[in-house]
Amino acid sequence: MNCIIIDDDLMSRRVIEEFVGRTEQLILLNSYENAVDAINAFNTGEDVDLIFLDIEMPEMSGIDFLETLQNPPQIIIVSSKEKYALDAFNYDVTDYLLKPVSYSRFFKAINKANVRFKNKVDTKDDEIFIKKNSALVRLKYDQILWVEALENYVIFNTFNDKYTIHFTMKAIEQKLPNNMFTRVHRSFIVNTRSINLIEDNSIIIKTKEGSKTIPIGKSYKDKLMGDINLMVK
Repeated sequence: MNCIIIDDDLMSRRVIEEFVGRTEQLILLNSYENAVDAINAFNTGEDVDLIFLDIEMPEMSGIDFLETLQNPPQIIIVSSKEKYALDAFNYDVTDYLLKPVSYSRFFKAINKANVRFKNKVDTKDDEIFIKKNSALVRLKYDQILWVEALENYVIFNTFNDKYTIHFTMKAIEQKLPNNMFTRVHRSFIVNTRSINLIEDNSIIIKTKEGSKTIPIGKSYKDKLMGDINLMVK
């Protein structure tokens, strides 16, 4: 995660800088001694995922700084005063650290931030662009019913259309989110949310024309059963 530090206290900045340097998940973009300079950095388009923010600062407080952000990244407050915690959590901050901060407490906050970051990425990356003739077509993952291999091509099947591209199944399998798609045959990847029926060694998916029967390869069946929400008596 790309991060910045905003704190007018030099010693506090140095401590957080050292902690960031020791933490593999973090990349320090910059440190600022006041919030005004940080706002200018945001306006230049810095890609910031996480801010370590003090509250009591000259020119602009940390709370006033939060008010200026339309789409704020994650915020971890680093303050010497506990009294601002309630106000801070009204801005959905990830954590609130009291100075002096230990590395163990810092690392606990980073773990929380990392979970939020991964969830945000998974939610954001819910689409793929596929070339059709000279255009790029955007497909939401939940539009894709199944993917089928045809020699050196793969066919993306949606309820209303098909899209053929020059790609390998292995590359497509790595590209699609594994919490939605699973390989069921050397020639088929299915969206598990589109499955209507599993019978013997076949999957039935409803289509515009009626239904599609997809074979389940022997080596893929156990994984498929593990990927679906299976309830048996």
